[in-house]
Amino acid sequence: MVCYLITQYILNTSVYPREPHPLKELRHLTENHPRSYMAISADEGQLLNMLLKLMNAKNTMEIGVYTGYSLLTTALALPDDGKILAMDINREYYDIGFPIIEKAGVAHKIDFREGPALPVLDQLVSDEKNHGSFDFIFVDADKNNYLNYHKRVIELVKVGGVIGYDNTLWYGTVVESPNDEPPSSDDDIIRIFRDAVRELNKMLVVDKRIEICQLPVGDGITLCRRLA
Repeated sequence: MVCYLITQYILNTSVYPREPHPLKELRHLTENHPRSYMAISADEGQLLNMLLKLMNAKNTMEIGVYTGYSLLTTALALPDDGKILAMDINREYYDIGFPIIEKAGVAHKIDFREGPALPVLDQLVSDEKNHGSFDFIFVDADKNNYLNYHKRVIELVKVGGVIGYDNTLWYGTVVESPNDEPPSSDDDIIRIFRDAVRELNKMLVVDKRIEICQLPVGDGITLCRRLA
Protein backbone atom coordinates (compact mmCIF):
# COMPACT_ATOMS: atom_id res chain seq x y z
CA MET A 1 0.00 0.00 0.00
CA VAL A 2 2.82 2.42 0.84
CA CYS A 3 4.52 1.78 -2.52
CA TYR A 4 1.23 2.41 -4.32
CA LEU A 5 0.68 5.66 -2.47
CA ILE A 6 4.21 6.83 -3.23
CA THR A 7 3.75 6.02 -6.92
CA GLN A 8 0.48 7.94 -6.99
CA TYR A 9 2.16 10.87 -5.25
CA ILE A 10 4.90 10.95 -7.89
CA LEU A 11 2.37 10.75 -10.72
CA ASN A 12 0.11 13.43 -9.30
CA THR A 13 2.80 15.92 -8.27
CA SER A 14 5.64 15.44 -10.77
CA VAL A 15 4.42 13.54 -13.81
CA TYR A 16 0.85 14.39 -14.79
CA PRO A 17 1.29 18.18 -14.37
CA ARG A 18 4.22 18.07 -16.85
CA GLU A 19 2.80 15.44 -19.21
CA PRO A 20 2.48 16.92 -22.74
CA HIS A 21 -1.10 17.13 -23.94
CA PRO A 22 -0.69 14.57 -26.78
CA LEU A 23 0.66 12.01 -24.30
CA LYS A 24 -2.16 12.75 -21.86
CA GLU A 25 -4.70 12.30 -24.65
CA LEU A 26 -3.14 9.00 -25.74
CA ARG A 27 -2.90 7.73 -22.17
CA HIS A 28 -6.60 8.38 -21.54
CA LEU A 29 -7.51 6.76 -24.85
CA THR A 30 -5.42 3.68 -24.05
CA GLU A 31 -6.89 3.33 -20.55
CA ASN A 32 -10.18 2.29 -22.15
CA HIS A 33 -8.58 -0.48 -24.21
CA PRO A 34 -8.93 -4.11 -22.99
CA ARG A 35 -5.14 -4.53 -23.05
CA SER A 36 -4.26 -1.23 -21.44
CA TYR A 37 -1.79 -3.06 -19.17
CA MET A 38 0.53 -3.28 -22.18
CA ALA A 39 1.27 0.45 -22.14
CA ILE A 40 4.19 1.90 -20.22
CA SER A 41 3.40 4.10 -17.23
CA ALA A 42 3.52 7.87 -17.48
CA ASP A 43 6.44 8.13 -15.05
CA GLU A 44 8.43 5.71 -17.19
CA GLY A 45 7.61 7.85 -20.20
CA GLN A 46 8.91 10.91 -18.37
CA LEU A 47 12.14 9.04 -17.57
CA LEU A 48 12.64 7.99 -21.21
CA ASN A 49 11.94 11.51 -22.44
CA MET A 50 14.63 13.02 -20.23
CA LEU A 51 17.11 10.21 -20.95
CA LEU A 52 16.77 10.66 -24.71
CA LYS A 53 17.34 14.40 -24.39
CA LEU A 54 20.38 13.93 -22.14
CA MET A 55 21.82 11.52 -24.71
CA ASN A 56 21.04 13.83 -27.63
CA ALA A 57 19.58 10.72 -29.24
CA LYS A 58 18.66 10.95 -32.89
CA ASN A 59 18.41 7.42 -34.33
CA THR A 60 16.33 5.04 -32.22
CA MET A 61 14.44 1.75 -32.37
CA GLU A 62 11.37 0.45 -30.59
CA ILE A 63 10.42 -3.23 -30.47
CA GLY A 64 6.82 -3.47 -29.35
CA VAL A 65 4.62 -0.42 -29.90
CA TYR A 66 1.04 -1.18 -28.77
CA THR A 67 -0.94 2.09 -29.04
CA GLY A 68 2.23 4.16 -29.06
CA TYR A 69 2.66 5.91 -25.70
CA SER A 70 6.38 5.14 -25.47
CA LEU A 71 6.70 5.76 -29.21
CA LEU A 72 5.13 9.20 -28.92
CA THR A 73 7.28 9.92 -25.87
CA THR A 74 10.36 9.16 -27.93
CA ALA A 75 9.18 11.09 -30.97
CA LEU A 76 8.54 14.20 -28.86
CA ALA A 77 12.03 13.96 -27.34
CA LEU A 78 13.93 13.58 -30.62
CA PRO A 79 14.98 16.50 -32.84
CA ASP A 80 12.90 17.19 -35.94
CA ASP A 81 15.20 15.07 -38.10
CA GLY A 82 15.27 12.20 -35.59
CA LYS A 83 14.16 8.73 -36.62
CA ILE A 84 12.46 5.78 -34.90
CA LEU A 85 12.34 2.32 -36.42
CA ALA A 86 9.20 0.92 -34.75
CA MET A 87 8.09 -2.71 -34.93
CA ASP A 88 4.96 -4.48 -33.76
CA ILE A 89 3.03 -7.56 -34.88
CA ASN A 90 -0.29 -5.71 -34.60
CA ARG A 91 -0.86 -2.60 -36.67
CA GLU A 92 -4.43 -2.37 -35.36
CA TYR A 93 -3.15 -1.24 -31.96
CA TYR A 94 -0.72 1.24 -33.55
CA ASP A 95 -3.55 2.72 -35.62
CA ILE A 96 -5.46 3.53 -32.42
CA GLY A 97 -2.83 6.02 -31.34
CA PHE A 98 -1.58 7.16 -34.75
CA PRO A 99 -4.08 10.03 -35.19
CA ILE A 100 -2.76 11.57 -31.96
CA ILE A 101 0.85 11.02 -33.08
CA GLU A 102 0.02 12.65 -36.40
CA LYS A 103 -1.73 15.56 -34.71
CA ALA A 104 1.34 16.07 -32.52
CA GLY A 105 3.38 16.66 -35.68
CA VAL A 106 5.90 13.85 -35.15
CA ALA A 107 4.62 11.10 -37.47
CA HIS A 108 7.38 11.86 -39.99
CA LYS A 109 9.97 10.59 -37.49
CA ILE A 110 8.45 7.08 -37.39
CA ASP A 111 9.17 4.16 -39.70
CA PHE A 112 6.59 1.58 -38.61
CA ARG A 113 7.03 -2.07 -39.62
CA GLU A 114 4.22 -4.54 -39.01
CA GLY A 115 5.33 -8.09 -38.23
CA PRO A 116 7.83 -10.00 -36.10
CA ALA A 117 10.93 -8.05 -35.12
CA LEU A 118 13.52 -10.83 -35.39
CA PRO A 119 13.59 -11.00 -39.22
CA VAL A 120 14.01 -7.23 -39.39
CA LEU A 121 16.79 -7.34 -36.80
CA ASP A 122 18.55 -10.16 -38.66
CA GLN A 123 18.44 -8.12 -41.85
CA LEU A 124 19.89 -5.11 -40.07
CA VAL A 125 22.66 -7.14 -38.42
CA SER A 126 23.61 -8.72 -41.75
CA ASP A 127 24.71 -5.29 -43.05
CA GLU A 128 27.72 -3.99 -41.13
CA LYS A 129 26.82 -0.38 -41.86
CA ASN A 130 23.99 -0.78 -39.35
CA HIS A 131 26.29 -1.95 -36.56
CA GLY A 132 26.50 0.70 -33.87
CA SER A 133 24.11 2.98 -35.74
CA PHE A 134 21.38 3.35 -33.10
CA ASP A 135 21.61 5.70 -30.14
CA PHE A 136 18.77 4.12 -28.18
CA ILE A 137 16.75 0.90 -28.47
CA PHE A 138 13.62 0.24 -26.39
CA VAL A 139 12.45 -3.37 -26.09
CA ASP A 140 8.89 -4.02 -24.92
CA ALA A 141 7.57 -6.97 -26.92
CA ASP A 142 7.19 -10.72 -26.38
CA LYS A 143 9.23 -11.51 -23.29
CA ASN A 144 10.14 -15.02 -24.46
CA ASN A 145 12.29 -13.42 -27.15
CA TYR A 146 14.13 -10.92 -24.94
CA LEU A 147 17.33 -13.00 -25.03
CA ASN A 148 17.07 -13.31 -28.80
CA TYR A 149 16.54 -9.58 -29.12
CA HIS A 150 19.56 -8.85 -26.96
CA LYS A 151 21.85 -10.96 -29.14
CA ARG A 152 20.96 -8.73 -32.05
CA VAL A 153 20.40 -5.25 -30.65
CA ILE A 154 23.74 -5.29 -28.82
CA GLU A 155 25.30 -5.23 -32.29
CA LEU A 156 23.09 -2.40 -33.50
CA VAL A 157 23.35 0.07 -30.60
CA LYS A 158 26.44 2.26 -30.60
CA VAL A 159 29.14 2.14 -27.95
CA GLY A 160 27.86 4.55 -25.30
CA GLY A 161 24.31 4.02 -26.50
CA VAL A 162 21.52 2.59 -24.38
CA ILE A 163 19.15 -0.37 -24.61
CA GLY A 164 16.06 -0.23 -22.40
CA TYR A 165 14.25 -3.42 -21.44
CA ASP A 166 10.74 -2.92 -20.09
CA ASN A 167 8.87 -5.11 -17.57
CA THR A 168 12.00 -6.50 -15.91
CA LEU A 169 10.13 -6.79 -12.60
CA TRP A 170 7.18 -8.44 -14.34
CA TYR A 171 4.45 -7.47 -11.89
CA GLY A 172 6.60 -8.56 -8.97
CA THR A 173 6.58 -12.24 -9.98
CA VAL A 174 10.37 -12.26 -10.36
CA VAL A 175 10.62 -12.56 -6.58
CA GLU A 176 8.30 -15.55 -6.35
CA SER A 177 9.66 -18.97 -5.47
CA PRO A 178 11.01 -20.82 -8.53
CA ASN A 179 8.74 -23.71 -7.54
CA ASP A 180 5.59 -21.65 -7.89
CA GLU A 181 3.60 -23.12 -10.73
CA PRO A 182 1.99 -20.83 -13.30
CA PRO A 183 -1.79 -20.99 -13.56
CA SER A 184 -3.37 -23.32 -16.07
CA SER A 185 -5.22 -20.55 -17.87
CA ASP A 186 -3.58 -19.48 -21.11
CA ASP A 187 -5.05 -16.02 -20.58
CA ASP A 188 -2.80 -15.31 -17.61
CA ILE A 189 0.39 -13.98 -19.19
CA ILE A 190 1.84 -12.77 -15.90
CA ARG A 191 3.52 -15.97 -14.75
CA ILE A 192 3.80 -17.46 -18.23
CA PHE A 193 6.61 -15.01 -19.03
CA ARG A 194 8.02 -14.84 -15.50
CA ASP A 195 10.87 -17.27 -16.18
CA ALA A 196 11.85 -15.53 -19.41
CA VAL A 197 12.21 -12.21 -17.57
CA ARG A 198 14.26 -13.89 -14.82
CA GLU A 199 16.60 -15.36 -17.44
CA LEU A 200 17.05 -11.95 -19.03
CA ASN A 201 17.88 -10.36 -15.68
CA LYS A 202 20.47 -13.07 -14.95
CA MET A 203 22.05 -12.69 -18.36
CA LEU A 204 22.30 -8.91 -18.26
CA VAL A 205 24.17 -9.03 -14.95
CA VAL A 206 27.00 -11.11 -16.44
CA ASP A 207 27.20 -9.43 -19.86
CA LYS A 208 30.54 -7.61 -19.74
CA ARG A 209 29.70 -5.58 -22.85
CA ILE A 210 27.26 -3.43 -20.89
CA GLU A 211 26.75 -1.65 -17.62
CA ILE A 212 23.24 -1.83 -16.23
CA CYS A 213 20.80 -0.02 -13.99
CA GLN A 214 17.52 -1.68 -13.06
CA LEU A 215 14.92 0.79 -11.87
CA PRO A 216 11.59 0.14 -10.09
CA VAL A 217 9.78 2.56 -12.40
CA GLY A 218 6.55 1.33 -13.93
CA ASP A 219 6.85 -2.45 -14.11
CA GLY A 220 10.63 -2.21 -13.94
CA ILE A 221 12.99 -0.97 -16.62
CA THR A 222 16.60 -2.03 -17.04
CA LEU A 223 18.88 0.41 -18.83
CA CYS A 224 21.95 -1.10 -20.49
CA ARG A 225 24.75 1.17 -21.66
CA ARG A 226 26.99 -0.49 -24.22
CA LEU A 227 30.65 -0.46 -23.24
CA ALA A 228 32.18 -2.37 -26.16
